[in-house]
Amino acid sequence: MTERYAVVVVGGGTAGLSAALVLGRARHRTLVVDAGEPRNAPAAHMQGYLSRDGMPPAEFLAAGREEIARYGVELVRDRVVEVEKGEDFTVVLAGGRTVRARRLVVATGLKDELPAVPGVAERFGRDVLHCPFCHGWEVRDQPFGVLATSPASVHQALIVSQWSKDVRFFLHTVAEEELSDQDLRRLAAAGVDVVPGEVAGLVVEDGRLTGVRLADDTTHARSVVFVAPRPVPQTGLLERLGAELHETPFGAYPVVDPTGLTTVPGVWAAGNAIGFAEQVVHAASGGYRAAAAIVGDLLMTDLDAAAQE
Repeated sequence: MTERYAVVVVGGGTAGLSAALVLGRARHRTLVVDAGEPRNAPAAHMQGYLSRDGMPPAEFLAAGREEIARYGVELVRDRVVEVEKGEDFTVVLAGGRTVRARRLVVATGLKDELPAVPGVAERFGRDVLHCPFCHGWEVRDQPFGVLATSPASVHQALIVSQWSKDVRFFLHTVAEEELSDQDLRRLAAAGVDVVPGEVAGLVVEDGRLTGVRLADDTTHARSVVFVAPRPVPQTGLLERLGAELHETPFGAYPVVDPTGLTTVPGVWAAGNAIGFAEQVVHAASGGYRAAAAIVGDLLMTDLDAAAQE
């Protein structure tokens, strides 16, 4: 017979584990399906999470897995390949297992698609960075480079100037004419140097980043480069369930209420599954909110059914 759970959580990152912790403590039989692909895996540490500042992401998730196990939550390293909605949700795993669930939490996150510049992918999470709030303090006052991927990259160049006064904005494939007068005025006011010309690659010496090389073979000495990856939301399961999505400058994400409830009854979403800017601390909060809402939803559903008998 197909196993039945109160809740299946799809995704074992911060949002999924946080939801599972709350559900386990509320005595609901819960299964977490974890593909083992957290967005912040390339990072050596995470910052800005009160009491966990500087903790390695892998260590943080390992602690979360230990915590949910105390409450009987089951975690399986697998991938959900299909979900069908009936009286319950039928959840099919890549390994061949099929389970049923009364409610779903989708915490499948997103993937970062990096610019196709030689060296960027190899250095990402070390001295090629994305978020200054995550890593700015650790690289403060070093020579920064910012690799433009669109005119919107001006914002990143301006923000990182909070952590270093030596910032060069490499236009790469963006023409200077694409920048507005206001952009140029702000860059000048922030002391950011604008460097035209396509970036051909990064210079690495003795295992560390030392410069940015342009297509004309000129090199700019830099020890940190900030990039803006293209976020790719992992919304396949939600789309197949018929969840309504809304377009943002950073991709299409599900329409949710304040608890993370999608437009599909019984399906909640949390973490980077609902937005590009969800940091670890936000993901933990979102998973908690979704789980608390599910506990109340299941309770009222069962009480109403009992009252009709």
